[in-house]
Amino acid sequence: MMPVRRDVHPHLPPERICDWHQRGRHVTHFINALSIFFPAGERFFMDSVRNYRDRIADPELKQAVAGFIGQEAMHTREHILYNRLLDDVGLPAGKLDSRVASLLNLLRKILPKSWQLAHTIALEHYTAMLAAGVLADPRQMGDSEPGYRQVWTWHALEETEHKAVAYDVWNVVMKPGPYRYFVRTFTMLTTTVTFWAMVFVFHVRLVMADKSCRNKLLGFGSVMNFLWGSPGTLRKMIPEWFAYFRPGFHPWDDDNRAELSRIAPLISEIEDTAIRAGASTRAPSIRSVA
Repeated sequence: MMPVRRDVHPHLPPERICDWHQRGRHVTHFINALSIFFPAGERFFMDSVRNYRDRIADPELKQAVAGFIGQEAMHTREHILYNRLLDDVGLPAGKLDSRVASLLNLLRKILPKSWQLAHTIALEHYTAMLAAGVLADPRQMGDSEPGYRQVWTWHALEETEHKAVAYDVWNVVMKPGPYRYFVRTFTMLTTTVTFWAMVFVFHVRLVMADKSCRNKLLGFGSVMNFLWGSPGTLRKMIPEWFAYFRPGFHPWDDDNRAELSRIAPLISEIEDTAIRAGASTRAPSIRSVA
C-alpha cells in the first residue's frame, strides 16, 4: 500500500493524439482535456502536501508523502509530454494549461494553506473516482491505441495507490470538528463546479480546433453516452461523490486495492510496447517537475 515512485514512460504515437480512443475523436478529446489539467494540478497537489511535511511525525505517513510526491512528479512529466503532442498538431493545450496554472497560482496567493490542502483532497478524490472507473470497467478504454490506454491505466493505478495520502495529511494537521468538516465539504462543492466547467470549455476548444474532426456538434452525443450512458463514467461516480460528504469519510472506504496487483504486469507491457515500436523506454529530459 506504500506509494512508490516509478519512472514509467509509455510510448504515445504522435499521429494518434487526436483519435486514439476506440469511441472516436470526441471521446478522445474529452480525455485529452483532462490531461491538460495535470501538469499544473499535480504541482499544486505536491506543494499543498509539502506545506505540512514538517508537521508529520509518523514515519509511515512521511514515507507515503515522499512516494506521493514522487508519483505526482512522474505524472506531471508524462502529461507535459502528452500535452506537447496536442500543441504539435495545432491544438491549444499550452494556452489552456496556462489558464489552469494562473488559477492555481491565484489560489496559492489568496487561500490559507489549509484551504489549498482542502482543494487538493477534493481533487484527489476526483482522480481516485475517475481512476476507479478506468480500472473497474474495461469499456472505459477498451481496444483503444495501446500506448494511450497504458498511460491512463498506469496513472489510474498510481492515483489509486496514493489516493489516501493527502487526506491522511489533512486529518493529521487539521483539528477535528465542524470547521474541518465545513472546509472539506465546501471546497468539494466549489471544486466540482469549477473543475467540470473548465473541462467542458477545454473539451469544446479541443474539438473545435481539430480540423479533422467531423460532425463537431453531433459528435458530442457520443461523449454524453460515454459519460452518462454506457459505460457511464460520470454516472457511476455519483455514489462516491456523495460519500465524500459523510462526516467519517475516508478514501479507502472504497477498497479497490486489489487492482494494484496489475501494476507490475502493466509496466512490463508498457516497456514491450515501446520496444516493439522502436521507441525509447526513457522519457526525454525536461525541466524538473518536482
